[in-house]
Amino acid sequence: MSFLEAVRLALHTIRTQKLKSFFSAVGVCIGVTFLIAVVSIIEGMSQYMQNDFAGKFFPVNTFELRHRPNITIGNVTEEQWREWQRRPRLRETDIAAAVRNLPADVAWTPYSADGISAAYGNLKPKQVQAYNVGADYFRIKQLKLTAGRVFTPQEDALGANVIVIGKDLVDAFFTGIDPIGKEIKLGPIPYRVVGVAEPQGSTFGISMDKFVIAPFRSPLKRLTNRQKGVIDAVMIQSPSELAMAGNMEIVRESMRSHRGLRPAQPDNFSLETASGALEFFAKIKKYLALAGIALPAIGLIVGAMVIMNIMLVAVAERTREIGVRKSLGARRRDILAQFLVESATLSTVGAAAGVGLGIALAYVIAAVSPLPAAVAWWSVVLAVAVGGGVGVVAGVYPASRAARLDPIAALRAD
Repeated sequence: MSFLEAVRLALHTIRTQKLKSFFSAVGVCIGVTFLIAVVSIIEGMSQYMQNDFAGKFFPVNTFELRHRPNITIGNVTEEQWREWQRRPRLRETDIAAAVRNLPADVAWTPYSADGISAAYGNLKPKQVQAYNVGADYFRIKQLKLTAGRVFTPQEDALGANVIVIGKDLVDAFFTGIDPIGKEIKLGPIPYRVVGVAEPQGSTFGISMDKFVIAPFRSPLKRLTNRQKGVIDAVMIQSPSELAMAGNMEIVRESMRSHRGLRPAQPDNFSLETASGALEFFAKIKKYLALAGIALPAIGLIVGAMVIMNIMLVAVAERTREIGVRKSLGARRRDILAQFLVESATLSTVGAAAGVGLGIALAYVIAAVSPLPAAVAWWSVVLAVAVGGGVGVVAGVYPASRAARLDPIAALRAD
């Protein structure tokens, strides 16, 4: 018997015994559904972290000079926390020392941020994230505008009371009104809106458009950093990834010299990159992937047991059919192949249904929650292959029993 003929017979059996075939395939279907859904969510989170989340905080080829790491996900010892707390804060006087030896093609900006209240007219005040930055910030972040302009280096040098706002503030304060030229109060001081940034979307369901951006030397710095002269970071962008590694060493040596650190003393500042921020996620991704494969495997094992039991019942019910086939010249390996292919076809059909349901479930989860989803096609191939393999493994024993039946005894069976 050819393989295609065996598959045709298996599909015919599935069509004629729909209820039995359904219960045979449902266990594999459930296991594959959750395998595809979980792997899709993990893959989506991975792509999101690398391409979107990290990009919003760390533009391409960019690193930040800070007094301690800004993103500290994972296990941080008490000793490490105490060491970070003992470090001197980054100050405005550190900026010139940090960037003085950098090449001319490097862009940089000081950076401070904090949550404050913004008010316009008699409308309800809005909590926003306020940023004090240099004029190069917009070029480094590749932040484009939908209206107005960015503030100029001259406005930054003068500390002008001008701001660029995000879409959420336009929706809250200026529905149907042109916001350019209007004044928003940040604390007790009014600031003139000169630009509106393009929408930034959200990160895990948190809006990234609820912000105001003001010149670094504007009075807003008294709200973003209440300690006089203290800043959060210096953001430094290199023209290439290779140049960034060299520039990090330049800044490190400049800061160590500026702070008078001896060779044996560790750095009392941090240089943070996107790869450093994603290091923890890279670690937990491996465990998530293992869990995402191991948990659906339970469903596949249950599916294999169901298929085995139903195939044993099928062998008992079709004893006479097996006897007739053997009496007509079917060899033992033909009977073995028939039942193995039937079992594998059953589980492959269940796996194929599970792939469709898994993809649908992943996108439903992505639609109703902040979790992103991206179908990993390797997981689809793996799921179908595993589904077929489960059927083969589950069908070995029933198929071998069928192949060993004595044709005369089989023909006598009712």
